[in-house]
Amino acid sequence: MSTPVDNIAAPPPALLEHRSYVAYWCARTTTNGAYQMQAVAVGWQIYELTGSAFDLGLVGLIQFFPVVVLGLLIGHIADRYDRRVVVGTCQVIKALAAAAFALGTLAGFLNRDVMLAILFVSGTARAFETPTMHTLVPGIVPPELLQRAIAASSTASQTAIICGPAIGGLLYVFGASTVYLTCTAVFVLASVLVSFIQMQRTPPDKKPVTVKAVFAGFRYIRHNPVVLGAISLDLFAVLLGGVTALLPIYAKDVLEAGPWGLGLLRSAPAVGALAISIWLAHHQIERRVGHVLFIAVAAFGAAAVAFAFSTSPWFPSWRSRSMAPAMP
Repeated sequence: MSTPVDNIAAPPPALLEHRSYVAYWCARTTTNGAYQMQAVAVGWQIYELTGSAFDLGLVGLIQFFPVVVLGLLIGHIADRYDRRVVVGTCQVIKALAAAAFALGTLAGFLNRDVMLAILFVSGTARAFETPTMHTLVPGIVPPELLQRAIAASSTASQTAIICGPAIGGLLYVFGASTVYLTCTAVFVLASVLVSFIQMQRTPPDKKPVTVKAVFAGFRYIRHNPVVLGAISLDLFAVLLGGVTALLPIYAKDVLEAGPWGLGLLRSAPAVGALAISIWLAHHQIERRVGHVLFIAVAAFGAAAVAFAFSTSPWFPSWRSRSMAPAMP
């Protein structure tokens, strides 16, 4: 006969007891951090080479282009092939791209066109990696831990976005090749960590690719005005209000802060996002969600305008050192 104690359900195991999830979390944190480190080095180096704001815009465009063009293909690749293999292959490609950056820097043949070509390869791998990495989580942990696993995974991304640029800016003091070689090693480490992931649940049977399946997502968005409106609002806000690609100009010419300052500038938005995420975890928005969304977008635009006109020396130590008179 069972006792009341026997009828009490056992608490779910901790996330740290799932080795596959630990490997996943570490792989996601390291690869995202390395990609942010590389972004700082590429932005600073290409601006030093060309001094062109247009070229910095091309850096952002060349990474955004694969996501738009290959968006439909990426989803079907993730559904029809082993997602661990897809993610691991992307890590190897990004490692080779980072190694090419390092080799080009050391050999002296790196110019704008070569950098954009390498960045296109790395950006394409990143386009396949990011959504596929997200879909791994439900197959790694049991359903009762899925919500916690997703939250911890989001924390991994924010941690990488905060720490990666700052570390990249610091390493750039020792040269761009140091950043790229470090990224190469980290991408290789991430590919090894991905190989340790074991899936607890197999994905559903693979269905043949049809035109209906390809455009199913578009039909869903079209028939859900709330989803369409939210996606459109976010798209135009980020597309027209993002200034991340131009941060090297601001760090070098306005603040005179150096690559370390650029790293801190790229980390700042993630710090704000992490702070709001922590607040939302304890204060759920239940009323007037649409109004909150519009206010948030308006605040984002106001912050972008204020940033554009700001000349405040956020990094006074670098600025004072760069402006100090030369010793005779």
